[in-house]
Amino acid sequence: MPTISAESLITRLTKSKAGPSLLLLGKDAYLRDSFRERVIEASIEPAARNWAVSRYSAEEGELAAALAQARTVPMLARRQVVIVTGVEELEGPQQEKRESETQNLADYFADPAPFTVLILEAKELDQRTRFAKMLLERTLVVAAELPADPRERARTAATLAGQMARNRDSAIEDDAAEELADLCNCDLAAMQSEIEKLATYAGAGRPIQRADVEALVVSEKKYSVWELAEVLATQQRARAFHFLANVLQQGEPAPALIGAMAWMYRKLIEAQELSPHTSSYQAAGRLGMRVATAEMAILHARKIPRRQLVEGLRALYDADSTLKAGSTNDRAVMEFVVAQLTASYAKHPANRERRQS
Repeated sequence: MPTISAESLITRLTKSKAGPSLLLLGKDAYLRDSFRERVIEASIEPAARNWAVSRYSAEEGELAAALAQARTVPMLARRQVVIVTGVEELEGPQQEKRESETQNLADYFADPAPFTVLILEAKELDQRTRFAKMLLERTLVVAAELPADPRERARTAATLAGQMARNRDSAIEDDAAEELADLCNCDLAAMQSEIEKLATYAGAGRPIQRADVEALVVSEKKYSVWELAEVLATQQRARAFHFLANVLQQGEPAPALIGAMAWMYRKLIEAQELSPHTSSYQAAGRLGMRVATAEMAILHARKIPRRQLVEGLRALYDADSTLKAGSTNDRAVMEFVVAQLTASYAKHPANRERRQS
């Protein structure tokens, strides 16, 4: 079945008495949690949610138990929600088990329980497998991912920041939401955590403003990481690896490093769009950073080709996705992306000549 938006899904659940089978597909934990809760709210009356919602793990071999529950008529509730996480584990190398689970699901899809909303969750699926093809064909697919396009990704994250604030009985101004999304590298879980602090800081009756975001979210740590980004911008690979080792040893989380570096690359792209006659103070205001940092951004933006920045930003987004997917070696991911960023610069002949001169 085609991918369905969360809004269309909720409307369908509200109007229909039948319980569909859903596939929440994507690596973003915040979106999966958010969509799951919205499905539960639309499907189950508040008084029945303690007993009409059950959770199972495919990774723990609980799919059969989940499907048995899905076929069982719920007590004291019109519908029930059965959640199965880690469905991607069923694509593993155990061929017999995979075939058995695939057939078990196929049997359920052929005769689904009308009183059950079955939610299957997967971070990603190999769409070449028969198992994945069956899921994509027989379920309503909800994408738990932000858009790949950087501008659309930032716009969507900013919109979700507004929703997060409303959930805290607060509000956030549009430019503040955009700034928060930018500084958090569109990491929704990080944004939600920051919203908790920002709502308390703003206080009751006052919306979160950009000045609040700059005061609380833009820490000294952000600017210390800019030093690493500066080394990357000047393509000093040895210094970049040395600085990376020091920062990681000091306890800086890899996702935070990726976020700060992506933030720096985006600011360099923005700096390239400024008029050559823009003063340092004007640039600081437009870029949303300190004057000294804005001066660094303008300086490096003049040295680095736009294509180089776009390619670097894409590499950082890929690294961010790898970390969110549950990397077992964050340091290796960081070293790989640093190698990518320093190697890509060398591909441009003009840059090689400048470095050699």
